Amino acid sequence: MRERRIGAFEGVPSMGLDGLGSSSYGPEAALSVLIPLGAASLSYIGWVMAPIVGLLAILFASYWQTIRAYPHNGGAYIVAKANLGANASLLAAAALMIDYVLNVAVGISAGVGALISAVPALHEYMLPLCLLILAFITVMNLRGTIDAGRVFAVPTYTFVISFVIIIGVGVWKVLIGGSPAAVVTPPPLPKTVEAVSVWLLLRAFAAGCTAMTGVEAVSNGMTAFRDPTVKYGHRTLTAIVGVLGLLLVGIAYLATAYRIGAMDQAQAGYRSVLSQLASAVVGNGPLYYVAIGSLLCVLALSANTSFVDFPRLCHVVAEDGYLPRPFAVAGRRLVFSVGILYLAVTAGGLLIVFGGITDHLIPLFAVGAFMTFTLSQSGMVIHWLRLLRKPSAGRTRRSQQMHLAINAVGAATTGTALVVIVAAKFLGGAWITVLIIPAVILLLKSIRRYYDEVASRAHQPSPLQVANVAPPVVLVAIDDWNSPAEKAVALALSLSPQVIGIHLAHLEGPDSEQRHNDLREQWQRNVVDPCHAVGREPPVLCILQAQYRTIHRPILRLSRELQVTHPGRAIAVLIPELIKQHWYQRLLHTQRARHLRRQLLEHGGSLLTVIDMPWYLDEAQVREPRQLGASYVSTERGNTG
Repeated sequence: MRERRIGAFEGVPSMGLDGLGSSSYGPEAALSVLIPLGAASLSYIGWVMAPIVGLLAILFASYWQTIRAYPHNGGAYIVAKANLGANASLLAAAALMIDYVLNVAVGISAGVGALISAVPALHEYMLPLCLLILAFITVMNLRGTIDAGRVFAVPTYTFVISFVIIIGVGVWKVLIGGSPAAVVTPPPLPKTVEAVSVWLLLRAFAAGCTAMTGVEAVSNGMTAFRDPTVKYGHRTLTAIVGVLGLLLVGIAYLATAYRIGAMDQAQAGYRSVLSQLASAVVGNGPLYYVAIGSLLCVLALSANTSFVDFPRLCHVVAEDGYLPRPFAVAGRRLVFSVGILYLAVTAGGLLIVFGGITDHLIPLFAVGAFMTFTLSQSGMVIHWLRLLRKPSAGRTRRSQQMHLAINAVGAATTGTALVVIVAAKFLGGAWITVLIIPAVILLLKSIRRYYDEVASRAHQPSPLQVANVAPPVVLVAIDDWNSPAEKAVALALSLSPQVIGIHLAHLEGPDSEQRHNDLREQWQRNVVDPCHAVGREPPVLCILQAQYRTIHRPILRLSRELQVTHPGRAIAVLIPELIKQHWYQRLLHTQRARHLRRQLLEHGGSLLTVIDMPWYLDEAQVREPRQLGASYVSTERGNTG
């Protein structure tokens, strides 16, 4: 696991794509709300983006401290659990989970929006393109965080360099020319249909706040960094916030200078704000297509931030018993595969439901992010207050007071922004998020109650009852007298003197009767006679009629009869099974053994034990665990031992 950790170079594309990509749809979402103002919208976009950039600076200072205080995992769930209690931590977890799923859907849909801006002919294929990109990101993350970070580094740094150049050229033209003429004229702004109001500006602010949804990613993913984690976490956070702030300021400034407004993504001929901006500044030449191509990649791959942090969050929550335990298990590539697959399926469902349209998803967005911002900063306030209650040196105390002030400002500002976002977006779709979060919390608590109940029933310590231990009555399920049956009967005789061979017959007719007689003769010759020769009680053969899909019922009836005639004795069913080592073997053989085992475990009760006995076509082909030093690592599910 240590060898698969990342540094700042991989950290920016792994955890910063959400923040960097949101520089595209954040300002555009704000401009979309201001569309009713027509040309006047450009006069107010600066006033909307200024507090957003100021809030970004506050979040940067706040999360800088969070990373230092919680160097191994500074996510909102951990901070809230440590300082605000279990209920607050579950609120943070639910909000984060929902936000991560929405981030995947919004990022990919915005990326495809950038693509159809450059290639309008692809507009009708919007949803299939979204799902194709989602599948690609899923596969890359299943290969491991470090591999995904390196693959995504090229488009990430190409995007940063391209748009820094475009913004620099655009600002230079403004400075030397006042009102520069666009190389490619943006579409005309619509007519004014609504007067400016405080409520409209607040709605635009709430929409633009989606540009900050990835700031918390670094603190949530601290376990991905190699040592020293704080150094690499701070470097990654600084790079992400610095570039994001530059892009937000530059986009707002140049949108006003070049008179660029938002367009309806659902309409043909749609062009994103960044596409209009790039063509206005540098034209539709090579730099434009490099920039838009990298923007497409960054927006589409911005979902990678969620694919890095969501499985890690689920891992921590599952370790606390609030999620199913498979979420806590690392896969073969040392990533939490169940979390990755769950995220892919839920995000894919959102894309299908909303048709891959960014504007339809934006109203659901940012509520969860700002809720976690507020909980994280509030938790840090409690953290510093606890430290201030302890005696400390004057310099340390002043430092703690400064940290407290920063996090208090962060909690107040993000809390205020959260209220504004919920109020502004509530009727537009935020009500869905507000309702889903409590439902997720109830689900998490119900999972924890189940695990607590299981633990309570299982944890009943008592002395081992050695005096009454007796060998079980072993039932051996056989299809015919063959090598698997021979091995199974031999194993059963080593476990107990009382063995019963069970042949489940599901066919009737003359041929079946002859087959049963042949089996009895083989049993007599190959089992009974050898046992008599050594003075051992031979196993009994029972032929039971069973339908194919209910083959477990005759065994259950027999086991209940044996429990009456042998009170206190355990009943064990030994099932030989051919191990399919190649994919085609799964197609060529039935799954009767697996089906029988599953049904017996489900319906057999506590006195019935099921024993698997593997049989290989060629024992020499059995793959050994890979040896690492003095230990062995199982390649299945990544378990070590």
